[in-house]
Amino acid sequence: MERIIDVAQYIYDEYKRQSGEVIDEMKLHKLLYLAQRECLAITNEPLFPEVFEGWKYGPVSKEVRALYTKDGMYYEEKRPLSAEGTYIVKNVILQYGGLESWKLSEISHRELSWRNARKNLADEENGNRPLLLDDIRKDAEKVRPYDAMYDMYYDEFEDAEVAQ
Repeated sequence: MERIIDVAQYIYDEYKRQSGEVIDEMKLHKLLYLAQRECLAITNEPLFPEVFEGWKYGPVSKEVRALYTKDGMYYEEKRPLSAEGTYIVKNVILQYGGLESWKLSEISHRELSWRNARKNLADEENGNRPLLLDDIRKDAEKVRPYDAMYDMYYDEFEDAEVAQ
C-alpha cells in the first residue's frame, strides 16, 4: 500500500512533467481523491490508508496540505510508487489533469463521500469530518474504469482479446 504523501509527490512531479506547470494545491487534492476512488473501482482496495476531510471545496488531506508548497513537496524518506500505483495514478492524471481545479471541485461535490462528510455543515464552513472509505467505495461503484493509455474502458479489454 502506498503512502498519501508519496502519491501526492508522484502527482506533483508527473503533472509538471506532462504540463510544464506546477499543480495548484486544490487540483492536487482532487486528483488524490480521484486516484483513491479509481483504485477502489479497479482493485477494490485503497491506494493509501490516510483519510480525506470534507472541506468546503472538496476532499483535502491534512498530511499533504502540511507539505505542499508551490516549489514542491518536502519530506524525508520519499518512496517510489509500486507499478500498480504508478499505473493507476498516471491514468487519473491523463483523464482528469487537464480539467481546471474548479471543475474537479464540482466533480468531488457530487460524490456521496464528500456530501456525507458535509452533512449539517453550512456552505461556508471548512469542515473537518473524514470521508469514510465505505462511502468512497460507493462512489467507486459508479465509476466505469477507463484506461487512458489504451483509450479503452476496462470492460472492453475482454472483448478486444476475444476478437483477436
